[in-house]
Amino acid sequence: MRQGFNSWGRVVRRHRDIASLAGLTGSGAGALLPFGNGRSYGDSCHNDAGRLMPMRPGAAIRAFDPETGLLTADAGVLLSEILALVMPHGYFLEVTPGTAQVTLGGAIANDVHGKNHHRRGTFGRSVVSFVLCTSDGSNIACTPAQNAGLFQATIGGMGLTGVIEAATIRLMRVPSANVRQTAFRFASIDGYFDAIDAIDAGHEYSVSWIDQLARGSSLGRGVLMAGDHAEDGGPARPPAPPRLSVPFSPPVNLLNRVTLKAFNALYFGRAPETSKSSIVPWGSYFHPLDAVRDWNRLYGPRGLFQHQSVYPAETARETTIRLIECAQRHGAASFLTVLKRFGDVPSPGLMSFPRPGFTLTLDFANSGPATLAMLDALDEIVLLAGGAINPYKDQRMSAAMFEASFPNWRTLEAQRDPALMSDFWRRTAMRLVRPEHERMPARAAAAG
Repeated sequence: MRQGFNSWGRVVRRHRDIASLAGLTGSGAGALLPFGNGRSYGDSCHNDAGRLMPMRPGAAIRAFDPETGLLTADAGVLLSEILALVMPHGYFLEVTPGTAQVTLGGAIANDVHGKNHHRRGTFGRSVVSFVLCTSDGSNIACTPAQNAGLFQATIGGMGLTGVIEAATIRLMRVPSANVRQTAFRFASIDGYFDAIDAIDAGHEYSVSWIDQLARGSSLGRGVLMAGDHAEDGGPARPPAPPRLSVPFSPPVNLLNRVTLKAFNALYFGRAPETSKSSIVPWGSYFHPLDAVRDWNRLYGPRGLFQHQSVYPAETARETTIRLIECAQRHGAASFLTVLKRFGDVPSPGLMSFPRPGFTLTLDFANSGPATLAMLDALDEIVLLAGGAINPYKDQRMSAAMFEASFPNWRTLEAQRDPALMSDFWRRTAMRLVRPEHERMPARAAAAG
């Protein structure tokens, strides 16, 4: 059966053959890839030479214990569905990414992060166990102690070690899902870096919006939003369908320099000049864009590229400036420009993207070769800083940049299920592999 499956970037949009979980056993090399909800921006969720295995149909929450905060669910369950169940019991996800419209399996496979990485690390730290289905017909129970090597490779392994059937995660108790937010604007990038140490020391969450178009003495100006679950936050509304939607893709990019300059000036001008505390709904703090269905269509028919990098704290101020200036020299406008700190809480995942330092996220409408040239230039800045590029936000980084970002990628390749492949892995890792006789067995040391 052929069905449409797109990544969130929509640079490449194709119909793909689909397969069921039962079809994994006996599949040929590189034949399949599990597909969650398509919120990866690039080609890590594509498999154009093979088939995709949809994980959403029939997915359900299997168990939830309000006493222990442990929840077991099928891999295709959305994080929003988990939140709807557990929030009335006083629980929240320990780590939530910028959208709740990702599946549990996708959150594990990409080892997603949130606004509290400096406190709690990545999503993988919440994972207690999972069952992994492999093409040899095995159903392998994985925990930090049981089949530990496969457990580590699967967290952040982009769906290549096997198909996660179900997982058990740990939730955290909160006084309210709603957030007491402390927000203020800063006049330049120096204002952010001068304030962030104290902000992160005093708050569970922090994130900053950056006006990527500001120049001169205002370069890097933005709004810093720290947050904590509010003791006096009151009852929180459960996740609801989006209030707004973009019903079709406009013929041109609506998020261009003209519209963004006006938006940025308005957003910055409305932010408080000095620190202001208020209680905000949990959805608007953690997942503001979930309120608009298909907002990615605003970038026009050619889609968008997202560039997310991480680089060491020691030179983060200078690196951030170089990245912003590089995008400006290329005449590019980023709608969603986000800066935040990654802490030193280690991930259990082998291929986790976050590492100590700072991470900058930039979104660009796809303008063809000019955009690709700019993204390569951004990569060079990150490479020189000793940083890395996020693979599940990527659709074009070179194999060399991937290897520099993840020098231990061969360990994942050694544990990759031979039946599983993605366009991303084919485009990067498979261009780097040594001749077949020099490679490790495909499932070597899987039990760890």
